Amino acid sequence: MAAPIDISAPQLCRLIGTPDCPIVVDVRIDEDVQADPRLLPGAFRQPHHRIEDLAPRLQGRRVVVICHRGAKLSQGAAALLRLWGVAAVALDGGHLGWSDAGLPLVPLAALPPRDAEGRTLWVTRRRPKVDRIACPWLIRRFVDRRARFLFVAPEEVHAVAERFGATPFDAMPVSTEGGDWSHRGEFCTFDAMVERFGLDTPPLRQLATIVRGADTRRPDLAAESSGLLALSLGLSELFTEDLAQLDAAMVVYDALYHWARETAQAGSDKRAVA
Repeated sequence: MAAPIDISAPQLCRLIGTPDCPIVVDVRIDEDVQADPRLLPGAFRQPHHRIEDLAPRLQGRRVVVICHRGAKLSQGAAALLRLWGVAAVALDGGHLGWSDAGLPLVPLAALPPRDAEGRTLWVTRRRPKVDRIACPWLIRRFVDRRARFLFVAPEEVHAVAERFGATPFDAMPVSTEGGDWSHRGEFCTFDAMVERFGLDTPPLRQLATIVRGADTRRPDLAAESSGLLALSLGLSELFTEDLAQLDAAMVVYDALYHWARETAQAGSDKRAVA
């Protein structure tokens, strides 16, 4: 049987946010991006005529290529990658089909600058517990899978951000300029990221409530908040190195997201039957 050369929007949507998600490359021309300056969750831009520049680092990975309508640019770019042995397919219907289906899109204006290798750099307070682990999980699963995180002394977050070109989040005190990714009122930084990244889906809304309940010691918000808080405090004690703690905690949030997604789907199915 021939290998598939296309993937449907529902198939890709099912994979986004999971550890098994393919690498998503947007090869739309500048005019199309200007007309709709948003990306699929986790996608990054690459000119179609330079797609082969990516081939060495895409070896052994699954790749989905996206253009405006799923036609010549994504079909050709995916075919070029397959010449390099990369398992590349095009998104059926392209960016336009995804948008018309009402699926989530991340505004380019919300994305921090990337370094020469296309990665974002973030900085927050050391010794994370809940919000400062949940936010990196969200970023790596839905915004930039290669994002890097600096955990530093609380009083140095803003200075490190300025000196190293990093984006601060969950910093104290909150910047008076209002540009931080931080708590606002009763809502956590995770809430802010879900909203500003255009990821306001039922599973992530449910996960945001759980995170908020755990982070603000409000177990009344969600039955799962107490369990997440206990796991978070335990991981903080188990790991003395913040990056090792983040790596270990990724599976916790992966599991919660899968559970929230299946719960949301089950509820949708019940409503459809009713």
